[in-house]
Amino acid sequence: MTVDTLDTRILRLLIEQPRTSIREYARILGIARGTLQARLDRMERDGVITGTGPVLSPAALGHPVLAFVHIEVTQGHLDEVGDGLAAVPEIIEAFSITGGGDLLTRVAARDNAHLEDVIQRLIQLPGVVRTRTEMALRERVPHRLLPLVESVGRSAAK
Repeated sequence: MTVDTLDTRILRLLIEQPRTSIREYARILGIARGTLQARLDRMERDGVITGTGPVLSPAALGHPVLAFVHIEVTQGHLDEVGDGLAAVPEIIEAFSITGGGDLLTRVAARDNAHLEDVIQRLIQLPGVVRTRTEMALRERVPHRLLPLVESVGRSAAK
């Protein structure tokens, strides 16, 4: 998938003004609405755009404690453990990784006691050998994609 300069401008608008209409995006960009819609459809089809929902705050939902839990899994049980993680609502992300452990999860909890309860639930999943938890103290760089989008756009313009 090649993202060109116009795609980069479109993505920038989607990130910076997510509640604007397609018609208004087209006006701002100075392109036809059909052109914009075709670009959006292509980027969705190619997996560049993967969602359009709101970004939510776990803290505002009553879960201000953020932890990263590394999970070591018995060989051959990665899919089974992954399915088990999907059933734990406090797991907000999970990745297969290299290095120390097999899975890395991001966990949101109400407080430290709740986090301990979640970890105990994870330890009881069939195939989990051990866990290691690291608590986040403060977010230093919030989740962002605009700098990457702009970098890709600069590369496309060359």
